[in-house]
Amino acid sequence: MQFDIRTCAIAVVFAICMPRFVSANEPIVGSDVESLLNYAKANNPEYASMRHEAAAAKERASAAGALPDPKLRVELQDITMGGQQNPTLSPSRAGSTRYTLMQDVPWFGKRGLQREIATLDADGATGRSMGTWADISSRIKSAYAQFYYIHQNQRLTMEILDLMGRLEKVAQARYAGGLAAQSDAIRAQVEKTNIANELVVLESESRTTQARLNALMARPANETLAEPERLRTLPSPARLDSAALLDRIRGRNPQLFADEAKLLAAEKSRDLTHKDRYPDVTFGIAPVQSKNSVKEWEVMFELNIPLQQSTRRSREREADAMLSAARSRKDATSNQIQAELAESLSALDAARRIEMSIANSLLPQAELTYRAALAGYENGKVDFATLLDAQRQIRQAKQNRIKVQADAQVRLADIERLLGEDL
Repeated sequence: MQFDIRTCAIAVVFAICMPRFVSANEPIVGSDVESLLNYAKANNPEYASMRHEAAAAKERASAAGALPDPKLRVELQDITMGGQQNPTLSPSRAGSTRYTLMQDVPWFGKRGLQREIATLDADGATGRSMGTWADISSRIKSAYAQFYYIHQNQRLTMEILDLMGRLEKVAQARYAGGLAAQSDAIRAQVEKTNIANELVVLESESRTTQARLNALMARPANETLAEPERLRTLPSPARLDSAALLDRIRGRNPQLFADEAKLLAAEKSRDLTHKDRYPDVTFGIAPVQSKNSVKEWEVMFELNIPLQQSTRRSREREADAMLSAARSRKDATSNQIQAELAESLSALDAARRIEMSIANSLLPQAELTYRAALAGYENGKVDFATLLDAQRQIRQAKQNRIKVQADAQVRLADIERLLGEDL
């Protein structure tokens, strides 16, 4: 039974390490979260699509508000010369030919409003692009924290498996000397089997997390990632002041930026809709050709008559409603961000304090308890169940410490997502 457990553990370790053998031409990323973020920023297709949309919106803004193309109208009159000739399309043989050049001109202020609306739409597209990256980077940071937790848990579990092997030898030695029951050795073997099974579960979770990270970086799901070496250093409590962060978020949050641009665009759209009460104008000039020479010039002026007032009033009410909707949407976003910020700051502070408590109090106490239990078992003063319980306590303390470290990184990623930049 001992051989089977050790073989299983070796197989799990081999399965964990096997993906490292990759082509030398393929860069291995993953040792830190920065390498993942850099790779994703250059390759993530979702972020790339949003960048292209923002670039397209900027190009639309540069062309907005331009005058429409002029129109040329050619009119040939009396093409049969009173029935004296066959119909003709030659200007020199027709009775007369009028060349009318026309230019449509919107009412005063409309072109400027169109440019402003297009510019604000481009700003909104830029904000959505920034928001997409903030969301992707937050997901990468959170997944990396989980990846780090799983990897550290694997190392801890292997250490515990090795420790249980030593405890099993102690139990067997005491059983051979008639100082302990055979059940002690069996319990140690059962515990080793359970730990080996946990390694299998952790290996599966590691592959799942790697697949998630690879998807965010637009890599094949089974592509190799380097072993996570470190987590980012948490900001000092002074840099996590709620009021200061909230001020920064109001100025930098991508969603708020996009909502603000949409609100301003809605205001300009309302103004433009009200401008439709006034007519657009068309100017034209028309030289008239007779035979081979131009002897007459005509000037034209045309405007549309805005008689359909009920239709215009409906569009104006629609614009007012869209403006109110944009304003409410921005308020809702602001309220949601404030709630998420308060929640993340509270959770981050709790994770920081819990880690300090584990490192400074719980873990040293658990180690002392384990050493005392081990010495007591070797002297026959405590039973094997007490020793196993002490071993589980120290393992649990170490796992909890790793877990709260990862949780703190997830909360930090949430705060940076709201902020739109790294702290």
